[in-house]
Amino acid sequence: MTNLLMLIPVALVLGAIGLVAFLWALKSGQFEDLDGAANRILFDYDDPPGKEGDHDHAGRKS
Repeated sequence: MTNLLMLIPVALVLGAIGLVAFLWALKSGQFEDLDGAANRILFDYDDPPGKEGDHDHAGRKS
């Protein structure tokens, strides 16, 4: 019984911390652009090599 009296407030505090963290993430815009991260992973927006001239792998002009 004493364990239950200790675990209930601990569970309520942890739930409140989770709720505050979720509301903070919601307010700071963490869930605004869900498709942007998927597009950044799938597509390569860098210029292809040889576009600006011949460079070696270290980025030096040859």
